[in-house]
Amino acid sequence: MIIEDIEAFAAALPPRRAVMGLDLGTKTIGVAASDILRGIATPVLTVKRKKFGVDAAALIALIDDRNIGGIVLGLPRNMDGSEGPRAQSTRAFARNFERLCEAPISYWDERLSTVAAERALLEADTSRARRAEVIDHVAAGYILQGALDRLAHIRNG
Repeated sequence: MIIEDIEAFAAALPPRRAVMGLDLGTKTIGVAASDILRGIATPVLTVKRKKFGVDAAALIALIDDRNIGGIVLGLPRNMDGSEGPRAQSTRAFARNFERLCEAPISYWDERLSTVAAERALLEADTSRARRAEVIDHVAAGYILQGALDRLAHIRNG
């Protein structure tokens, strides 16, 4: 089920289950996962996109392996807050994916997450080739950490 409101998403999450963050690109999907206490997001891997069924199967396998209780999709809004074709594509992916996945799905504004990930990798003196390899799942980690911080604020409210 897709839940737009992060407070409602927080209420729908099962206790002591991790949350997965996804950064959907046209060629790749960056994947990050939290710990079961939902405090820390860790970049996991990048899935090379093929077609929806193959991509979804890879994500479902990760969800099952990691006992994931909820999914946060990075929503690529424009800088003025409006939604363009990329955001619509993300919403279409979520609608198709919710048919295959029982975990609640929500969105998190991903503006500047790739910029932040790139900056962190540059500061860590990561080579250009390695940055290209890991940028998507590092960006997914930034997206997920933002959502986790908001969930903690709601919990500690």
